Amino acid sequence: MTLDMDDLLNSILGSMDRISYIKSEDIPNIDLYMDQVTTLMDKKLKNTSRYPGEDKILTKTMINNYAKNNLLPPPVRKKYSKEHVLVLIFIYYYKGLLSIHDIQSILNPLTEEFFDKNEAFSLTDIYDGLIQHEADRIDHLKEDISDMLNQSKGLFENAPDESREFLDMFAFISTLSFDVYVKKLLIEKLIDGMNQKKSSTRSDEKRSEKMKEKNK
Repeated sequence: MTLDMDDLLNSILGSMDRISYIKSEDIPNIDLYMDQVTTLMDKKLKNTSRYPGEDKILTKTMINNYAKNNLLPPPVRKKYSKEHVLVLIFIYYYKGLLSIHDIQSILNPLTEEFFDKNEAFSLTDIYDGLIQHEADRIDHLKEDISDMLNQSKGLFENAPDESREFLDMFAFISTLSFDVYVKKLLIEKLIDGMNQKKSSTRSDEKRSEKMKEKNK
């Protein structure tokens, strides 16, 4: 069975149009028990998994581990707020790409400043802004992927005919993988820079406190 690359492209682009997001308004404004949280996440994100019938979007063990590793603020009387669910969605998307330590570096400043804060600019505002931004970028991403596939198709024109289909696919997969690799390196560099800045700020604060103690 041969796989037509143009059919593949149309299938990929069509699936991108069907990417589903959990909208903030889809999350109840009442606090939820853990079972209710896992059911909500499973219902809303099941179709984003590779094997929808087998993959677990979120389990009780995962939630407990996230809280234990300071990725998720602790529940209040065993209940999780809407903002808890938003943080869990961020973790879901990050965990396929980043380490627990890197996710912690990103989310801790976010939750420290915006989690459960009764201010004009909330965690929900941040989430909604990012979701809209990503939705607006779909057309650009589709064009980028189309270019990658078209370039991959002509990469091994001199290869034997019987190997051309596999090599076209191999080239496309390798191009996508390198794209992800470069972006992952960039993300890690950005996180390292954030951590260095945070560490430097803490050192400055400690030195300042020592100076104050000496001058007393």
